[in-house]
Amino acid sequence: MSVFIDDSTRLVVQGITGRDGSFHAKQMIEYGTKVVAGVTPGKGGQRFETGVPIFNTVVDAVRETQANTTVIYVPPPFAADAMMEAADAGLSLIVCITEGVPVLDMTRVYPYVKARGARLIGPNCPGLISPGSSKVGIIPGRICAPGPIGLVSRSGTLTYEVVYHLTRAGLGQTTCVGIGGDPINGTNFIDCLDAFERDPATKAVVMIGEIGGTDEQDAARFVKDTMKKPVVGFIAGQTAPPGRRMGHAGAIISGSAGTAAEKIAAFEDAGMGVAKRPIDVVDLVRQRAR
Repeated sequence: MSVFIDDSTRLVVQGITGRDGSFHAKQMIEYGTKVVAGVTPGKGGQRFETGVPIFNTVVDAVRETQANTTVIYVPPPFAADAMMEAADAGLSLIVCITEGVPVLDMTRVYPYVKARGARLIGPNCPGLISPGSSKVGIIPGRICAPGPIGLVSRSGTLTYEVVYHLTRAGLGQTTCVGIGGDPINGTNFIDCLDAFERDPATKAVVMIGEIGGTDEQDAARFVKDTMKKPVVGFIAGQTAPPGRRMGHAGAIISGSAGTAAEKIAAFEDAGMGVAKRPIDVVDLVRQRAR
């Protein structure tokens, strides 16, 4: 099984005629994802080069193709409207890849999408993949393999690295979810951990966090209080110089609350295996997923 996406996913690509949208639409189609429609205002009635119909609006695309999921590749100034348009069209899952969406925009988008019963993943994320079933976003399919490990990560590139190590070690994945590192995102660690805990095919979970904020500490409490499945964690930024502003917009350290040391201590208190390097995740998963 998998979480959030599977063989029944019917995907709309918002921004399918743009540079990024067209490139990744072809990648998703080649992987086997059911891409049923594209949306680019003003280009309705045309077809994407693989034959996928293009519509002017998301509501038109959903009505004509019975789509249930969308992935968004539009420039930051238009991403908020794209997410809200998708929610208005009744889509149950909205994945926004766009980087640089203003935080102020997300203060409007998050409650708007939630009120309409949709799940938002992102923005500024690599999306998700259920190996052998469906891929929504930009995670390379060739590094993944079907198996019993769930993965959730704030970091896109570390998602790829850890998945690659797992696959090479024969530890396939049920679903890999990149939630993004922005201060406001639609789906957090706890949402994913809860989904993996409920998924009978997932036997162990890998959680990749970063310095900044307290999401990892909140997730560790959830693991300690709720989860029965083993969870292995890794925190990026362990060697970051004190006081240095790092990478993601969410990587803001306030006192000791967002430091790597504080997050690692929370993981250890929750009984999680903690990796010092990304490759160490493999041995920890093997030890705990027996």
